[in-house]
Amino acid sequence: MHRKRIGFLSFGHWHPHESSKTNTGGDALVQGIELAVAAEELGIDGAYFRVHHFARQLASPFPLLAAIGARTSRIEIGTGVIDMRYENPLYMAEEAAAADLISAHSGGEGRLQLGVSRGSPETALNGSHAFGYVPGEGEDDATLAREKTALFRAAIAGEPVVRADPRMGPDGVLAIQPQSPGLPERIWWGSGTRATAVWTAEQGMNLMSSTLLVEDTGVPFDELQLEQIELYREAWKKAGWQREPRVSVSRSVIPIISDLDRQYFGRDGDGEDQVGMLEGVRARFGKSYTGAPDVIAAELAKDAAVQAADTVLLTVPNQLGVDYNSRLLETIARDIAPAIGWQKAE
Repeated sequence: MHRKRIGFLSFGHWHPHESSKTNTGGDALVQGIELAVAAEELGIDGAYFRVHHFARQLASPFPLLAAIGARTSRIEIGTGVIDMRYENPLYMAEEAAAADLISAHSGGEGRLQLGVSRGSPETALNGSHAFGYVPGEGEDDATLAREKTALFRAAIAGEPVVRADPRMGPDGVLAIQPQSPGLPERIWWGSGTRATAVWTAEQGMNLMSSTLLVEDTGVPFDELQLEQIELYREAWKKAGWQREPRVSVSRSVIPIISDLDRQYFGRDGDGEDQVGMLEGVRARFGKSYTGAPDVIAAELAKDAAVQAADTVLLTVPNQLGVDYNSRLLETIARDIAPAIGWQKAE
C-alpha cells in the first residue's frame, strides 16, 4: 500500500471585502503559490485546488500548477477536480504535460496529480455550452465528460491523434507534444457514487472521493465511503491492472487552539453527517471536524474511509490568508495527522 499522505485542498475563493485576505483573483492565485511553498516546508504532501467556472474561484489551474511546480521541489500538485465538460482534451493534454515537466525540474518524474470528473453544481446554466461544448444527440453531460477524458488520457499516453500533412514531411500520424513520463498513471476520477467508483477502477484511474456522495443508504458517511473504496479496489483487482491504485478522500478539519480560531469557527463541529437533495438526488455530506486537536485526532482515527484511503485532502479557508492557513496545517501535521498513520516525509 502507498504511504499515507495529507494535502490541502483550496477552493480558491476571493471576494472584495475587508474581512477577506483574497480580494482579487490575483490575490487567490499568488497566495495559492505561497501556501504551497509553506506547506512543502511543513512536510505536507500535496497542494490541491478546486476548479470552478463563472465564479470568484480558481478556474484555469495549469498556470497556477506550473508556477507552484517551479517554486517547489517535492510536494504533489493537483486538482480536485477539473470539470471535463469545459475542456479541449488535446489542448489540456499539452498544458498538463508542460506543467508536469516544469514540476520535474528537481529530477525524476513530474508531480502533477490531476483530478477530473463530470463536475459539480455550478452558478452558470449550461456553462460548458458557452465554451462551445454541447453534448451530441442522445448524449448527456456525463457522457461528454467521459468521452473527453478518454481522449485526454490517450493524448498524454502518446497515442497518435492526427494525421501528418505529407506536404510538411513524411506521411504518418502525430501525437501531442510534449510528453511527460508517468503522467498517465497520475489521473484521478472524482467519484460521487459507488457505481462510478467501479467504473473508475475499470478505466484504470485513481479514485478521488470528496465530502459528499450523491447517494444515501442510511449508513454513516464514512461507512458509505468505505464501501465505495472497497468496491473500487475489488473492481481494480478484477480488471487486472498491474500497478497499485491510489485513493483520496477529503475532510473539513479545523483545530481550535486560539481565540482567533474560536472567533472564526466556534468551539466544536456539528458532529453529524448532513443529508439533503443535490440536483434532484438524495445526497449525504460528511461532517466537519472542528474542535480541540486531540478530540479531532481521536475522531479521525475512527473514520473508516480516512483509514482506508492513502491520501487525505484537508479543505482550507483560503480567504483567511497564507499565515492563518500555514498555522492550521502546522497544527494538523503536528497534533492530528499522526493519529491516522501519517508520518512526515524524510
